[in-house]
Amino acid sequence: MKIAWFCIPAHGHTNPTLGIVRELTQAGHEVYYFSFEDFREKIEASGAVFIGCDGYDFEMEDKENADRVGKDKVFATELLVSSTLALDEMTTQKIGEIKPDIVVSDSVAFWGKLAAMKHGIPYVSSTTTFAFNKYSSQYMNESPWDIARMLMAMPKINRQIKRLREKGYPVKGILDIVQNDNDTNTIVYTSKYFQPRSETFSDRYHFIGPSIRPVTEKEEKTADRTVYISMGTVNQDREFYHNCIHALGMTDWQVIISMGTNTEHYQDLPDNIQIYKSVDQMAVLSIADAFITHCGMNSASEGLYFRVPLVLFPQTPEQGAVARRVEELGAGVRLGSISEEDIMQALKSVLFEPEYKENAVRISESFHSCGGAREAREFLEELG
Repeated sequence: MKIAWFCIPAHGHTNPTLGIVRELTQAGHEVYYFSFEDFREKIEASGAVFIGCDGYDFEMEDKENADRVGKDKVFATELLVSSTLALDEMTTQKIGEIKPDIVVSDSVAFWGKLAAMKHGIPYVSSTTTFAFNKYSSQYMNESPWDIARMLMAMPKINRQIKRLREKGYPVKGILDIVQNDNDTNTIVYTSKYFQPRSETFSDRYHFIGPSIRPVTEKEEKTADRTVYISMGTVNQDREFYHNCIHALGMTDWQVIISMGTNTEHYQDLPDNIQIYKSVDQMAVLSIADAFITHCGMNSASEGLYFRVPLVLFPQTPEQGAVARRVEELGAGVRLGSISEEDIMQALKSVLFEPEYKENAVRISESFHSCGGAREAREFLEELG
């Protein structure tokens, strides 16, 4: 079986797929992975053939553009259309050469879905967030104002859709592109238990659990309680970090902070606090007792996989949906503010009130009982 796989230039969307790619290639299937140069090494290590999408005036590579996509639907649509058309000639040529049996595309790498539509190839959505339909999308908390802005923007969006139709893409409207339905074959990297409103999805949705990298080097636990803080690369709120350092410096807990850049702003740290640009997150979570997180789907899932209750500090609507589900299942506490008092109160709740740990364990058990990469491979083999 030959598979054309498309992904956006983001580690959080690429990493979960690599276990499936490895499972497929080890079973003798051919995977042709359309991605970007920064990801070549890890994609090739999984056994796939890397096909570069760099150098095609592909605007989603620009981080500022990528950040704006989540906030501005007209801009997102224009970017999606421009990106699809920029890659059109190359993807058409490569698909003609490869003749794939299936196209698998990240749920927001819409050019992959559009290529499957244009060339009449069976399509599978790879969903590294929650699966969203009309029921679960209520977790995104879109305001009436957000919906009104979308409606006002529809004429501009429809002009972009027309550009696609002129290039042979059989698209009626924006929902054809961005919305999956119960007839869409879909791989979701979570459990049915963690997925909001999972009972509303058809059996075409395979909830295979998060893709967790094994711990290779152990992290040393140096205190009875270990607190891990990571806000991804998004949050560089110095006041938040200073408050964490000041408040936690007065405890006897081991505190590990993964901060991305700007570590030089934090000098003269208390002895119990260590700051790093990056850490082996699996190793740290394997010894952690609490995790302050921005609620990116991968980070939250990794924490819960290791049975760690969460302090929730979401930064985007998608992260807000993850935070809401964790709260609903009783495995975390949302940070009320970035004050030292609120940080400490949230941490004391998840560290010393046993139900948070118990509920994190329940979610972890649901992850461990999923079929993982093997289930995804068998699903794709049925379709191919």
